[in-house]
Amino acid sequence: MKFLLMLIGAVALPVFAADGGADLNPADTVGVSFWLVTAGMLAATVFFLVERDRVHGKWKTSLSVAALVTGIAFWHYLYMRGVWSVSWNESMQGLVEGGMTEAEAMAAAEGSSPTTYRYIDWLITVPLQIIEFYLILKVCTNVASSMFWKLLVASLVMLVGGYMGEMGMANAMVCGVVALLAWIYIIYEVFAGEAGKLNASSGNAAAQSAFGTIRLIVTVGWAIYPIGYFLGIGENPDMGNSNLIYNLADFVNKIAFGLAIYVAAVSDSE
Repeated sequence: MKFLLMLIGAVALPVFAADGGADLNPADTVGVSFWLVTAGMLAATVFFLVERDRVHGKWKTSLSVAALVTGIAFWHYLYMRGVWSVSWNESMQGLVEGGMTEAEAMAAAEGSSPTTYRYIDWLITVPLQIIEFYLILKVCTNVASSMFWKLLVASLVMLVGGYMGEMGMANAMVCGVVALLAWIYIIYEVFAGEAGKLNASSGNAAAQSAFGTIRLIVTVGWAIYPIGYFLGIGENPDMGNSNLIYNLADFVNKIAFGLAIYVAAVSDSE
């Protein structure tokens, strides 16, 4: 099984290298960040699947979900980095050929942002991360499905609000506030709400540790996303720094999220 997974990773590497859509320009900091995150997501996916055999059966689903999160992100980052790199290289070519000023080239490079790809990714991976709270509690205690649905609905409100704001479908500030309120509700639920209370009374040290770590990620790590959102809206959106911050947030939150579950699963299994 491990050999097969490593083989899949090796087969994926040529796709990873060839599907970028354009050569990477070392001066393109945002483009470099897209490549780093793409490689990190692939490595994390293979790692979680390979290490899945080390843990007890009750943790296997959680690690599979962690691998799905990074695997889906890897697939979308292949396309996102391609969109960004093509736009950047075309703009720099216009600068070299004298058809654009430096300011115009930079503005054009930032004009093609892979926002739709990013939200498609989040629409799948964020609910999967919400499922992890439910799965961890399920390992050690009885938990009602209603808790899962409350967290899921809140995450969807957060994502839909953010997408509508960034795509100009509604007032961006209002949509941003709605998304923030949904995020705050998720934080409340995992700390002081039903989910937090169930975790506190579960009695399983490994599960409590994993739950505590991932809710810290949701609180501190997810706080990076609003920075990217508010940079990317308004009359003069800074799409370069917005994407750079979004890439950092995905790298930290998706991979660290899975690693927290992996550490708890190995600890409980040994």
